[in-house]
Amino acid sequence: MSFTAEYLAEARQILEQLDQNAIERTVDLLEAVRTRQGRIFFLGVGGGAAHASHAVNDFRKIALIEAYTPTDNVSELTARINDEGWDTCYLNWLRGSHPNGKDAIFVFSVGGGDLERNVSRNLVRALQYAKQVGASVCGVVGRTGGYTAQIADACILIPVVNPANVTAHTEAFQALMLHLLISHPRLKVSEMKWESLDRPGEH
Repeated sequence: MSFTAEYLAEARQILEQLDQNAIERTVDLLEAVRTRQGRIFFLGVGGGAAHASHAVNDFRKIALIEAYTPTDNVSELTARINDEGWDTCYLNWLRGSHPNGKDAIFVFSVGGGDLERNVSRNLVRALQYAKQVGASVCGVVGRTGGYTAQIADACILIPVVNPANVTAHTEAFQALMLHLLISHPRLKVSEMKWESLDRPGEH
């Protein structure tokens, strides 16, 4: 079997193994944030940071939920890394946003953060703070989910079907989950452009 065939076969396995109840719990959490007029703070590193920026766009535009991510402001982020350190850059950014019990922290991460292994420590510090102030926590993570999965109120875990492709599959399915969530009828408020163009009488 070619690499392409194997990779696509693994993707089909992941689709079949996804926990639909975990997805619906995440929808419940996000809908509750909007109902109480809270905000979502999206956090990620690397590919997760790109998903976070994408999510801010979609949740503000389509779900009408106020949303932010620290990686959209490279000036502040790099200043904090330079002056305060990597471990606390997201934590201190959150402090400046004054999160509270109405808000949610949403993590996109392959490992979910792990202090002992010294991986994504900035995510762990931010999540510890989120719990202190009573904010909800959710995420889309891979592997065992690390710290995010341990403390999250709702967490979508991308199944590992081949450890050699865990990062690629996790980040690919994070995009899929983002678009599932934003398309969910309980979250979607504003019509998406191309769908609106395809309706009769809309041309």
